[in-house]
Amino acid sequence: MYYNGVYHLFYQYNPKGSVWANIIWAHSVSKDLINWIHLEPAIYPSKNFDKYGTWSGSATILPGNKPIILYTGVVDVNMAQVQNYVVPANLSDPYLRKWIKPNNNPLIVPDNSINKTQFRDPTTAWMGQDGLWRIVIGSLRKHRGLAILYKSRDFMRWVKAQHPLHSSANTGNWECPDFFPVSLKNTKGLDASYRGKNVKYILKNSLDVTRFEYYTIGMYDTKRDRYIPDNNSIDSWKGLRLDYGNFYASKSFYDPSKNRRIVWGWTNESDVLPDDEIRKGWAGIQAIPRIVWLDRSGKQLVQWPIEELETLRKQKVQLNNKKLHKGEKVEVKGITPAQADVEVIFSFSSLDKAEQFDPKWADLYAQDVCAIKGSTVQGGIGPFGLATLASKNLKEYTPVFFRVFKAQKDYKVLMCSDAKRSTIRHNEAMYKPSFAGYVEVNLVDKKLSLRSLIDNSVVESFGAGGKTCITSRVYPTLAIRQNAHLFAFNNGTETIKIEILNAWSMGSVKMN
Repeated sequence: MYYNGVYHLFYQYNPKGSVWANIIWAHSVSKDLINWIHLEPAIYPSKNFDKYGTWSGSATILPGNKPIILYTGVVDVNMAQVQNYVVPANLSDPYLRKWIKPNNNPLIVPDNSINKTQFRDPTTAWMGQDGLWRIVIGSLRKHRGLAILYKSRDFMRWVKAQHPLHSSANTGNWECPDFFPVSLKNTKGLDASYRGKNVKYILKNSLDVTRFEYYTIGMYDTKRDRYIPDNNSIDSWKGLRLDYGNFYASKSFYDPSKNRRIVWGWTNESDVLPDDEIRKGWAGIQAIPRIVWLDRSGKQLVQWPIEELETLRKQKVQLNNKKLHKGEKVEVKGITPAQADVEVIFSFSSLDKAEQFDPKWADLYAQDVCAIKGSTVQGGIGPFGLATLASKNLKEYTPVFFRVFKAQKDYKVLMCSDAKRSTIRHNEAMYKPSFAGYVEVNLVDKKLSLRSLIDNSVVESFGAGGKTCITSRVYPTLAIRQNAHLFAFNNGTETIKIEILNAWSMGSVKMN
């Protein structure tokens, strides 16, 4: 949340180890979303209503400029969950270090219609035209994901609505739901309680089964308190994702200081064995905060790293009008490739060489197609892109690339971030998929843009100005520190031109 000039990050944390257990709310603050001060925990188990865990939730700024946090408390060894609240102990403390659990907790106890062990992560509250506050809590009934709606006049007494705000069959449990309006007119963010015209609504859920984040775009019927996805907004595992890689449990908030909505996700590990995490001594990082807005088409969201990140840019190098013929690559020198920000515009003169999109792939996920058509499999237009965190001889690298397919009357653009070649020495259980998503872009100008943020063990990429985003968590063993390299490459038969490539070394931040 943003409060009185300070950004507050609360995050799930185990103070006793780098595995999931003993969950508390850790707390850090910042003036710029870049440099952070670590504070004492904000919320930790101490009462009968959260004795076995203080799980995720959300902050709301109440009238009178008073913040309040709703969070999920675990009340027994069977993992039954309730919803609690805390308030700052001292509003004059600029960092809001201490939080109080009032005695009227819990605020919400699940009734008999609710799965008590799948009832968590309350959203930021919004106020309707009737003066009632509303929140959504993620849940599950059989295999149907639920966004259970509650209403309150005073924020203390909550009543479950007759129907969920929304639900979807065969999606599994919904975690960390997020519900907010977006403008149809511009890229500015909107407060959750915004009640003007020319808006759409976003419902985002983290799906426990797939460990990916999905969202739909639709209409909020305020009279019936129902969210209705647009006809072209797929409401299932085949739907739109905020990010097609290591990205989960995101939360968004409205930043009134710059009139923007910021979404911030958690980048989980690719090491899947607890022993690996214990040996490292840490697990999980935050991705870069992103501003988010509705694309002009109205069919998807666009995301872009916050502008404050650019203050870390140092040395800059540039390439212009560089042609890459089939099998060619060019090294980007003069920066620190292990910690860099790279923006590039690729172009091609013709679409004639686009390879045919196999109709059998229509039932596959994009990452399955990327696994078949990897960065070294020659195509027509592509694969072309960046080889990040690369060893000098490309024995180890993480490629981020595009390939263009001809599909019936149109073209399909596939964007991949392939972790399969990212780590030479690794445990076979390591999660190293070919992350991928399709890019909804008009190729009339025959150009594709890519921005990649490279930071030692993570590559966070934004295709076509942020229409498709992929975060890869990787662990190079050769391409580390000064031994890391960065290349632009083309493995397609169509010549690719680097219209312009700007790359910067990135400085370090003050953090915890």
